[in-house]
Amino acid sequence: MKTEAENVKDFLEKVPEERKEVIKKLYKTISQNLPEGFAEGISNGMMGWVVPLDIYPAGYHCTPGKPLPFLGMASQKNSVNLYHMEIYAKPELHDWFVAEFSKHSKKKLDMGKSCIRFKKPEDIPYELIGELAKKMTSEEWVNLYESQYKSKLKK
Repeated sequence: MKTEAENVKDFLEKVPEERKEVIKKLYKTISQNLPEGFAEGISNGMMGWVVPLDIYPAGYHCTPGKPLPFLGMASQKNSVNLYHMEIYAKPELHDWFVAEFSKHSKKKLDMGKSCIRFKKPEDIPYELIGELAKKMTSEEWVNLYESQYKSKLKK
């Protein structure tokens, strides 16, 4: 479900009523744990955090002129989803998250390459999501991004 919103406040207000509390708690968890250097905003119908252009002017190679995405969250039809680019780009972080998830939840992890899906809001391991948010600074993300996508980047 794409949420038509112009800013984060608008996004949080337009989330379906049955998900508002969960989305707001997830937003607060990430916001309180994410290192400085990221900016929040709206992109592709979801809210998220990016490396702003004033920190990384090259921006995102897939969408020139747009900030480099890092972490997004969305209220989809059947789940609350997190999209964490670092998990996709850094295998050791992926492995850490998979191992830690079982310590925080009795549910089976539902995960794609960068997408973590929670079908039931009560299954979201907020503490673990907070730990995940702390794992990388914006500078570290830019360095990893550049090392992974060097051939696609225009300098």
